[in-house]
Amino acid sequence: MAGTTTKLTERTDDIIAATREWVESFVIGLNLCPFARKEMVRNRIRFCVTEAASPVELMEVLESELDRITADADIGTTLIIHPAVLTDFETYLDFLDVADDLLVEKDLEGEIQIASFHPDYLFAGTDADDASNWTNRSPHPMLHLLREEDVERAVETHPDVEGIPERNIALMEELGVERLRKMMGLG
Repeated sequence: MAGTTTKLTERTDDIIAATREWVESFVIGLNLCPFARKEMVRNRIRFCVTEAASPVELMEVLESELDRITADADIGTTLIIHPAVLTDFETYLDFLDVADDLLVEKDLEGEIQIASFHPDYLFAGTDADDASNWTNRSPHPMLHLLREEDVERAVETHPDVEGIPERNIALMEELGVERLRKMMGLG
């Protein structure tokens, strides 16, 4: 698989550890995603670190991981962590459009969705220091592959799916940017 790590290096171990800690303490610990705990407990989250150094290499990794998740029912969700490419948030956003085109090309629209997380995540119309941006900030740039059927099943059982983003934003504002930065190990 072009651009991916096949042998774990110390850096890869550190990246996975930081990402796992972020999922456990931030995403699950703050209940930002009420569906993540189940996947973590069931060990159905694949942490894929890639050494891709260009968008072309990352696209190859994305295509390979799409093939993997659709072929392996034991993978509930995949985090493609790409610390060496798309570190600029605007470039990352442009890539997401191309990634969504790949879903269409592979006839996976409606089967797989791609969620986005980035250390510099910035929602349209917000300032960089707006606490709401922290709902999608992560230790490293990453693409989150989710199975649509799992998302639909989780949504059916949740009492207030529409309220999740609003609750998360309120929580981020309550915690404040300074505390959020410390929680992410940035200050």
